[in-house]
Amino acid sequence: QVIHRLPMPNLKDELHCAGWGPACGCFDSGAAAKRTKLVLPCLISSRIYVVDVGSQCRAPRICKMIEPVDVFWKCNKGYLSVTHPLPNGDVLVANMGDAAGHGKGGFVVLDGETFELKGNWENECEAPPTGHDFWYQARHNVLVSSAGMVPRVAGRGFNPDDLKKGVFGRRLNVWNLSCRSLTQCFDLGEDSLPLTVRFLHSPEAAEGYVSCALSGAIFRFYKSCEAS
Repeated sequence: QVIHRLPMPNLKDELHCAGWGPACGCFDSGAAAKRTKLVLPCLISSRIYVVDVGSQCRAPRICKMIEPVDVFWKCNKGYLSVTHPLPNGDVLVANMGDAAGHGKGGFVVLDGETFELKGNWENECEAPPTGHDFWYQARHNVLVSSAGMVPRVAGRGFNPDDLKKGVFGRRLNVWNLSCRSLTQCFDLGEDSLPLTVRFLHSPEAAEGYVSCALSGAIFRFYKSCEAS
């Protein structure tokens, strides 16, 4: 049963993935964690909506919008895909390209309280060629991100010839979470297109999986005894 509908005020946004803002009280052991905000990045428009689901849980409302021009000018990023809250309370949003639709991976950061756009998460020189999804394990100080595709080319539809042109990503990227630095890259093959990344559902787990859209393969990644 549908209990409420929240229309978006703009066309051609392409809402892709919704993610929670930081949980209120998550840094205070005496307080119960309560999530009250949803962050919705837009794949086509590069707009970001913040939805209040705490004031009226059965009638959510938009409480903030970050316009595409702000993302373009402040971060030179666009085509926003996946979002997760960080351990420090900020919100991380992955992107697939730059403002012009060329391939450019990486992340933009939102303030966890005000949801103001803070800027890029990674160093400019370490931005991957493409990006899509990510997940992290704070206790192992690691973040793993997947490749995605070049938006302005992939948006025209699938062309097998694009496999050799680098339109479809093939890398799995490993980051130092606290230093925000790229430490390892794995090439999963020309026809892979790794997208969804998940660690095991345990904060102690040092292994996870990534699924590939083109090849249909699922790769397991794990932390070795050499800590790589």
